[in-house]
Amino acid sequence: MEQLNVLGNPLALCCTSPMTGAYRDGYCNTGANDFGTHTVCAIITDEFLQFSKTKGNDLMSPNPLYNFKGLHPGDKWCLCVSRWLEAYRAGCAPLVLLEATNIKTLDYISFEKLLAFKA
Repeated sequence: MEQLNVLGNPLALCCTSPMTGAYRDGYCNTGANDFGTHTVCAIITDEFLQFSKTKGNDLMSPNPLYNFKGLHPGDKWCLCVSRWLEAYRAGCAPLVLLEATNIKTLDYISFEKLLAFKA
């Protein structure tokens, strides 16, 4: 089933290099098996990576077990909605690609808030 973005249109691709998404299909799709609600397509910054690491989620370091090479500033990545909100409250939320951000995000974050971080 085709999922929609926060603009009400078909969900656009977030990124395939690195391959992102809860289902590693490049899209910020969500469903019953997406326990983190990885619906926010963000452009990663160093500030966000450092913040995430302080919260126990090191996205910079490679993890060969999961074929994960680590993220770098400028990479696009499907973030957990709760982590983006946490970063927003801490003043270090990354910019968002609205076309690739799942409409499910609006259950947690207002459209106006996302619009203020439009890439």
